[in-house]
Amino acid sequence: MHRQRADMEALIVGILEQGLIYGIMAIGVYITYTILDFPDLSVDGTFPLGIAVCFVFINNSLDPWLALIAAFAAGCIAGAFTGLFNVKLKIRNLLCGILTMTALYSVNYAIVGKATDFLGTDCTTIFSQTKGFFIGHSEVYSKLIVILVIALAAKYALDWYLRTKSGFLLRSVGDNESLVITLAKDPGTIKIIGLSIANGLVSLAGAVYCQYSRSFSVSSGTGTVVMGLAAVIIGTTIFKKIKFLHITTGVIFGMIIYKACISIALSAGLQSQNTNLMITILFIATLMINEFALKKKKSGVNRGA
Repeated sequence: MHRQRADMEALIVGILEQGLIYGIMAIGVYITYTILDFPDLSVDGTFPLGIAVCFVFINNSLDPWLALIAAFAAGCIAGAFTGLFNVKLKIRNLLCGILTMTALYSVNYAIVGKATDFLGTDCTTIFSQTKGFFIGHSEVYSKLIVILVIALAAKYALDWYLRTKSGFLLRSVGDNESLVITLAKDPGTIKIIGLSIANGLVSLAGAVYCQYSRSFSVSSGTGTVVMGLAAVIIGTTIFKKIKFLHITTGVIFGMIIYKACISIALSAGLQSQNTNLMITILFIATLMINEFALKKKKSGVNRGA
């Protein structure tokens, strides 16, 4: 009985840890998918970019917190390239993301020098640095608490930014680009800024994941955009009506729900090689739920009219 409780506790903690890490990525996808209405596939490349940059920093005994900042900056630069392709070169938004993602595959490989690698046991991470602050039973939750602090910091920083003048312009670009022009602002520049911030958050999530898993894989970003979109749709559909809950919080909760579904399926006997199939089914189900919610809302408006 005690063993079962311990296993259940470990499962829940693992779901929360990964849900929060990927939740940081999901709020980045929220910027591109919901605010900018920009299908940005470059996040499949910026997530492992964050892992690669963080891996090199830690492998060279540099400060792990500085590695997070460097990863965020690298993601911002990659996102800016996606924006420049679209704004300056007039390439279609979907193709811009594909071009950046493809280029980053080679860049990530070049940064680390290998397709896969692992951090040594003597390498210092944010988790090993902060472990001494937790005593006794709380050590079990030490990683979760550190990840939660980083996720909340990223969330509240984005919430604050969206309330600024620049954040208002960013939200206006996706909804009403002509309004931005009437305010004598360049919508292209605002779009580049939005894509930079979004990919910076995705890369930050990759850096946290690097220190969590202590590994690098050049293909670790595969399916990242699908997970992010699923979390955004779940968060905006289920938690949208809860007025006191901010949309970014709902997106993070959406990722936790998504990770819980995957973990429960695996613990129930689903083979690991079928995970991508499970992800596809979950994504389709999420889209169907979202479509049903939109139709219900539309029919309610029509009845009211």
